[in-house]
Amino acid sequence: MKIAFIGVGTMGKPMAANIAKAGHEVTVFDAEPGRAVQVAGEIGAHAAQRLSEIGAAELIVTMLPDGRAVREVATGKGGIASVSKAGTVLVDMSSSQPLITRETGVTLAAKGIALIDAPVSGGMERAIKGTLTIMIGSNDAAALGKVRPVLESMGKTLFVVGGIGAGHAAKALNNVVAACNYAVLAEAMQIAERYQINQQTLIDIINTSTGQSFISTVVMKQFVLPGTFNTGFKVGLISKDVSIAAELGEQLSCEIPFIRLTDGRWIEARDALGAGEDHSKAILAWEQDK
Repeated sequence: MKIAFIGVGTMGKPMAANIAKAGHEVTVFDAEPGRAVQVAGEIGAHAAQRLSEIGAAELIVTMLPDGRAVREVATGKGGIASVSKAGTVLVDMSSSQPLITRETGVTLAAKGIALIDAPVSGGMERAIKGTLTIMIGSNDAAALGKVRPVLESMGKTLFVVGGIGAGHAAKALNNVVAACNYAVLAEAMQIAERYQINQQTLIDIINTSTGQSFISTVVMKQFVLPGTFNTGFKVGLISKDVSIAAELGEQLSCEIPFIRLTDGRWIEARDALGAGEDHSKAILAWEQDK
């Protein structure tokens, strides 16, 4: 299959590489042309300098900053809607705003282009291994059937969770739970330190008790306590995902006091550390509140 991959940064590059390994003809495009050329050389793909060069692709994958960026690439001047033929499938694997995804899907459908949202979880390590968890939203069973083998080249666990936008909603909700868990656990560790309880001991207790979670067993245990802070997931990205969840909750008129608090906490960490820092450093920013 002829596949175009738009956005070959930290996550996009290994995902595009796994598609190429599966035997597809891959063309990569990036806002930084030099990056596209470099990645193409490394993974055995072609590099496009303009969106107009991907018009022949049967499947287009986007891995971009958010839903607004995807909408611009998909429906803006010179975008996918104007260069791709009817029958093309666009799979947005970014962390995008669900309601923007719905709007983009309607615009593309009028051009005969199917939109599927398929955001991922698992981080760079699992992106490299092709074992990501993928959450899928789709209104077109035939289009999903067509691209499922490609998704399986990038992910080990696939969940079809509903119509367009449902995948993006599920991704944001997963990440807001993790973000809230991190924030509470960071506060618990500060309390332990002040009460002269060893933080390593506290984490060991939590990891064999009811407070155990991915955050306690992996993030705190492997990256925070040793002081490596190199999960590969930027604080700006988790802050964005939490804000997407908060925005969606408000749009749906839900009572979300904890999500609002979590949103504010991660905005504080992002602003204090800088969006490009590893998210596991958030505890350092919050410790400055002492």
